[in-house]
Amino acid sequence: MSEKPMAVATVLDEQDEANPYLLGVYAPVHEQITAENLKVIGEIPRDLNGVYLRNGPNARHPVRGRYHWFDGDGMVHAMHFENGRARYRNRYVRTRAFEAESSAGESLWTGVMENPKGNPPGTARGLRLKDSANTDVIFHQGRVLATWYLCGSPYSLDPLSLETLGAETFLDTLTGDFMAHPKVDERTGELFWFDYGPRAPYLRYGVVGAGGTVEHCVELELPGARLPHDMAITDEHAVLMDLPLYQDLDAARQGRYKLTFDRGLPARFGVIPRRGQAHQIRWFEAKPCYIYHVVNAWESGDEITMDVCRVGRPAPAGDGGPLARMLSYLRLDARMYRYRFDLRTGRTSEGFVDEDHNTEFPSIDARRTGRATRYSYNVSVKDAETNLFDGLVRYDNVTGAKQEHRFGEHRYGSEAPFAPRDGSAGEDDGYLVTFVTDEREGTSEVQILSASDLAAGPVARVLIPQRVPLGFHATWVRSDQLR
Repeated sequence: MSEKPMAVATVLDEQDEANPYLLGVYAPVHEQITAENLKVIGEIPRDLNGVYLRNGPNARHPVRGRYHWFDGDGMVHAMHFENGRARYRNRYVRTRAFEAESSAGESLWTGVMENPKGNPPGTARGLRLKDSANTDVIFHQGRVLATWYLCGSPYSLDPLSLETLGAETFLDTLTGDFMAHPKVDERTGELFWFDYGPRAPYLRYGVVGAGGTVEHCVELELPGARLPHDMAITDEHAVLMDLPLYQDLDAARQGRYKLTFDRGLPARFGVIPRRGQAHQIRWFEAKPCYIYHVVNAWESGDEITMDVCRVGRPAPAGDGGPLARMLSYLRLDARMYRYRFDLRTGRTSEGFVDEDHNTEFPSIDARRTGRATRYSYNVSVKDAETNLFDGLVRYDNVTGAKQEHRFGEHRYGSEAPFAPRDGSAGEDDGYLVTFVTDEREGTSEVQILSASDLAAGPVARVLIPQRVPLGFHATWVRSDQLR
């Protein structure tokens, strides 16, 4: 079954240069379908029950100005598993901006590479940027939240139908915007988030309680506007970031978007009690870097350990034209890295977990967010002009061992969340699930791998009757959560 296709054959921007993030494995799809009775190579495990969802950019209209990969309209692709059967579905996230452009029949916003002066307001802070909810998907209190990387409104989706239920206000208690990667503590039902922007207050930190309302929110002082992307929680604390990557204000005044990485400033990590006040935050300093994604954090006595994918050189070398600069900035070059924050002395210890392998988009057993974890499941990043995930990597924090699975020549995957099997008893007692797209054939499938033995390859491959463009973040929702 499919919805009526949207009448768009090709999505381009207004420049003459061929933008690789609108072509090939990234090219948008415009048909929203529901597909059952799918062909399976191997056998879907009957103890794998739940739904795998992945978000990503999927431009609906020809783009005004230069297209940036982060500009595309959010589209969620989902594979629902139940008793050895699978069903695929994809739907746009119907944000306010999506609905406005659908009514107009054209793009109303330029992207982040262009001067936003003539754009309509697009965020709660009044920024003239298009909030497309295209970045992450997080499960909380029976709904999936689709979020945007520059802080926007979280959009609530039904996890099975993918129907957009509207901008989530948490019973009208959320003011301002909401970052891309909030953290959910399944034991308490709480959701932790922050909001940032180019104008004061530069950073706000908040907690949504188990009752579904914002129960705590504080403004935190920063020396200026920053671009934090992720955070961490532990049993007792939250960890926020002040990293030396920020928008060039002189360029912004001229209507240009330019980032500056200031190696003269340290990376700072703010440790605050979960429901702490602004005066209770403690800042720990470390070597300058940028961090897109946290693996996990936990407490051991008076020490907090935090594992991340650390970017040592976030600003590209050289100049070139706008498209060349965008491609350079987007290239992921991250390493598994560990920080230790001593709460008694204020001292930071830091070092590589894996100095050699470019890995990103980490996943853990979500049931253990904020507690010590043994395993991390990351994507392997190919050395290429654009971001291509050519395999999966499993890290063992106890033995230091590393397992790998490669998708194969010209085949690229997605973030692979850990999916506990029914009755799962541990962090690797289950599966990894990922979309994989073949660049040459223009086809896609879902691969299911044993989390305890990646090297064995897929236990099942579910073929999809539509290509799934490469995208951003994913989540797994268990069948008990769906109930």
